[in-house]
Amino acid sequence: MVLAPALSDRSRWTTERCSIAAVLDVLNTKAAFLVVRECFYGTRRFDDFVDRVDMSAPAVSRALKRLEDAGIVAGAPYREPGARTRIEYVLTRAGEELLPLVIALAQWGDAHLRGGEGPLTFTDGASGREVRAVVTAADADQALPADAIVVAPGPGARGRTR
Repeated sequence: MVLAPALSDRSRWTTERCSIAAVLDVLNTKAAFLVVRECFYGTRRFDDFVDRVDMSAPAVSRALKRLEDAGIVAGAPYREPGARTRIEYVLTRAGEELLPLVIALAQWGDAHLRGGEGPLTFTDGASGREVRAVVTAADADQALPADAIVVAPGPGARGRTR
């Protein structure tokens, strides 16, 4: 990526309000990422999360609490006949907006950790075409390479970043 002139001197600005760091504060564990993945795959119930992410119940519980506090998942009560009331979890709109990140991670893992042989494919249900995560201009479909992207101060920049 290319830094805009206002940011070209890296000693004059900080990343103290970095949005990437803020996301990592929420998705800071393997359990959190895998719970989000499982939500996309349709998992809703606590015991199923524990089984499918192959982590301890306390780790999954902490991840679900953190994701719920961040507004990524929402819990809703359900009750099986003869059983106590329990909670099932679904992605919120904010959680669903993590889809490009989840697909990008899967594609990167397929390409660089699985030798191009990923265990799953992602396709458009209507056309059957492969789905992939790419960076494009907001009104275009063509992928942009990193060196075509300019990083500039945004509306949330404060202090030394401005």
